[in-house]
Amino acid sequence: VQLQASGGGLVQPGGSLRLSCAVSGFTSGPHAIGWFRQAPGKKREGVSYIHSSEGTTSYANSVKGRFTISRDKAKDTVYLQMNSLKPEDTAVYYCAVGCPSIPLIESGYDYWGQGTQVTVSS
Repeated sequence: VQLQASGGGLVQPGGSLRLSCAVSGFTSGPHAIGWFRQAPGKKREGVSYIHSSEGTTSYANSVKGRFTISRDKAKDTVYLQMNSLKPEDTAVYYCAVGCPSIPLIESGYDYWGQGTQVTVSS
């Protein structure tokens, strides 16, 4: 199983970025893709989640109304559209795949991508 996260970069406060997570090799049936982030000196936290077949989504309170997760089944890719970015969104963003019982808890995810850096700064 491989996950390739991309799309990070430097953006000014109020700007937007779209992260992509390409998933390959996962053949264990219905699953979820989650986005997590880790800021310097902080624990990794769940950001958003989407179920592969049901399409249900979940968001951390800190990003609700600003971030949108979506999927392209044909491309086996999940996107995280991030709008109205704030300096506190600065972190390394990771995507992961698994069958979590609780959407934004990382222990439910089995495979992780390498991370992509998002920096929000003027």
